[in-house]
Amino acid sequence: MRTLTLSNILHQHFPDALHFSLLKSSKTQQETQQLHAFSLKTGVFSHPSLSSRLLSLYADPNINNLRYARSVFDQIQHPSLVLWNIILKCYIQNQQSHEAISLFVLLLGHFPPDEFTFPCVIKACAKLTALKEGKQIHGLVLKLGFGLDKFVQASLVNLYSKCGEIGSAYAVFDQMDEKDLVSWNSLLDGYARCGEVKDAMKVFDEMPEKDCFSWTVLIDGLAKSGEVETARKIFENMPNRNLVSWNTMINGYMKAGDTNSACKLFDQMPTRNLITWNSMIGGFKLNLRFLEALEMFERMLEEEFRPTHATLVSVISAVSGLASLGTGRLIHSYIVKNGIELDGVVGTVLIEMYSKCGGIDSAVTVFRTISHKKLGHWTAIIVGLSIHGMADHALKLFLEMRRIGVKANAITFVGVLNACSHVGLINDGHKYFNMMVNEYGIKPTIEHYGCLVDILCRAGCLEEAKDIIEEMPMRPNKVIWMTLLSGARNHRNTKIGEYAAQHLIELAPETTGGYVVLSNMYAVAGEWEKVSEVREMMKKRGLRKDPGCSSIEHKGVVHNFIVGDKSHPQTKEIYSKLAEMREKLKLAGHVPDTSQVLLYIEEEEEKEAELENHSERLAIAFGLINTEAGCPIRIMKNLRVCSDCHSVTKLLSKIYSREIIVRDNSRFHHFKDGLCSCKDFW
Repeated sequence: MRTLTLSNILHQHFPDALHFSLLKSSKTQQETQQLHAFSLKTGVFSHPSLSSRLLSLYADPNINNLRYARSVFDQIQHPSLVLWNIILKCYIQNQQSHEAISLFVLLLGHFPPDEFTFPCVIKACAKLTALKEGKQIHGLVLKLGFGLDKFVQASLVNLYSKCGEIGSAYAVFDQMDEKDLVSWNSLLDGYARCGEVKDAMKVFDEMPEKDCFSWTVLIDGLAKSGEVETARKIFENMPNRNLVSWNTMINGYMKAGDTNSACKLFDQMPTRNLITWNSMIGGFKLNLRFLEALEMFERMLEEEFRPTHATLVSVISAVSGLASLGTGRLIHSYIVKNGIELDGVVGTVLIEMYSKCGGIDSAVTVFRTISHKKLGHWTAIIVGLSIHGMADHALKLFLEMRRIGVKANAITFVGVLNACSHVGLINDGHKYFNMMVNEYGIKPTIEHYGCLVDILCRAGCLEEAKDIIEEMPMRPNKVIWMTLLSGARNHRNTKIGEYAAQHLIELAPETTGGYVVLSNMYAVAGEWEKVSEVREMMKKRGLRKDPGCSSIEHKGVVHNFIVGDKSHPQTKEIYSKLAEMREKLKLAGHVPDTSQVLLYIEEEEEKEAELENHSERLAIAFGLINTEAGCPIRIMKNLRVCSDCHSVTKLLSKIYSREIIVRDNSRFHHFKDGLCSCKDFW
């Protein structure tokens, strides 16, 4: 005979009571799901108390399952305002603020919001910095009479502070009868965000109580406003320093360029997190301390921290700065090994890294392997191909991009125009410039005009370039005047060169390159008195010419050479190789172009010796000695390659059967089998 228990009796006669009792004691998602399934099976789910309780459990922060919560909500025939508020809050807990606002709009068709609805939806607006929507909701708050509710007021202070409307934030704050810590912190945060640090410090001093957030917000605001030492004093007085405050100070020092103080704080930290490592690596990259950024990344991996996408973006950018292709390949291998997707910014900076380090083939391979290509990926490869002089490939990709409906932006067109510039496509340059304006509606920036001027200057159309500069809707910058001056030097047009130099020196008298190019132009023309005048002008202004410097990477170490360098440990072998190169060049019929010697030297032999000591030749000699036969030699140079070195490198690529890739200060040259990718147009 079956025994009747209390549970059986309840189940037979009061099933909803049993369910409600069990749901009340439910604590985990698994238990809630089991009871949810049981209520559906037994047909008691429709009982308002049960369905409401299920919704509350799924939306509870301990479970926080939005999918199940919404499923339950949708099955309730006439949800009350309380249930609308619960599901609304669940959306915000799950960082789905857009959807929360959309749900709020639906709610308005059923109920007027209450004092619990408004703080939720205003919080959603604050997270999205949706000021327009927030103001509309504020109007509804006043209309329905909730303007003096302390929770609504606190949420409005937070909204206006996050959106930078600090005047409105203070107006609401000033009306509050009960100002809690959250409201004080919101106002403090608003002033700090707006850079009004004096007002932020005043609020901080007036606060009846403070927590870690209060201290950290003030420190962050001061640091971002450049008052790092004041921030440091606040930091040192902080009663219980948390990890966020340490990271904030490190960020502040890095942004102020004080890497030493940032390092000292880093070493003193009791604990570190990913944000700490990212702040250090990103800070070193920001301050062009690329080697330290890579060393810090290595330390991070040794301490078994897994890098984020932000970490990798900084590290890959640091590799680009060093032009260290070998290191870049190692980091790429790490990315592949760990299954990190390239669909976002990591893919973009990886393409840029390979392009800047001379590995354009690898850049193209990375681009092709990205399954969901975004605008950034297309732009990066087009820009990369353009600086390598591969205009046909760059323009072909641009047309492919147009065909599949990816809309180019202003930066994409900089790449397209640069591609035209590096191979002298004047008509195409004008066509794409007009396409950008008329078809894409992009207003040309000074960079676009600079590209157009560069196209004309390289092709020798100096008068047309000059006319464009004079008709530009904005004031020409030093880059544009330098472009015209360089074009005049290359095409030996002293009149336009002097015109450009005059404007450049008036605009930016500290630009050393302008004096150097002007001096070189006079030297080529044999006007040595004017050369002396320019050099005397530089001397009076305390300016010095940057020496030619070329670098080459070998086994993870970057070797730098300057003109006539004899400081390298392999100097003896390098100069022996230079002598060998000289003999082989003579046998190949090379006659040195001594017009490229821009010093007043009478003896022809001395001029030839001067050319032989150019930095890229030293780097080539080093590469021939230290790399395996057949391997490409990659060199980075800080100045423009001179005509004689260009001719020499073409011959050396054939003599030694080596591909020699040289990046000068404007583009890449790929020398192979006695030819250059620039087709002698640079």
